[in-house]
Amino acid sequence: MKFFQKQIKLQSYPRGFHLITDEVINSIPEIVQINIGQLHLFIKHTSASLTINENADPTVRTDFESHFNIMVPENAPHYRHTFEGSDDMPAHLKSSLLDTSVQIPITKGKLNLGIWQGIYLCEHRNHGGGRSVVITAFGE
Repeated sequence: MKFFQKQIKLQSYPRGFHLITDEVINSIPEIVQINIGQLHLFIKHTSASLTINENADPTVRTDFESHFNIMVPENAPHYRHTFEGSDDMPAHLKSSLLDTSVQIPITKGKLNLGIWQGIYLCEHRNHGGGRSVVITAFGE
């Protein structure tokens, strides 16, 4: 069994849903050494998340942002955690709803994603800054 792990710092993205598949793949060329295995991604933040969804039509990502903003609004009167800004508590909730990690099969040295699937960075803050992601690849 082989294990590879590294931490990358993603560029700062504006609030929204952003494809980072190529950046992830380019950052861990060691996956070519794995015939069958898993790639695990973990974002080290509480106000951003990771998910997998459509990589073709950018309106999907726009609709995600619109839907989550309706589902988890800013300035809700019941929020108590408000001292970091009106986008902060909703960002924590969105992160918990979507999760901080994803796992993808590795087959014959490549990510075994569906043809229309991509890895999303879900930036829930207006000014979140660069995000750190731990990438772990393992398998035989």
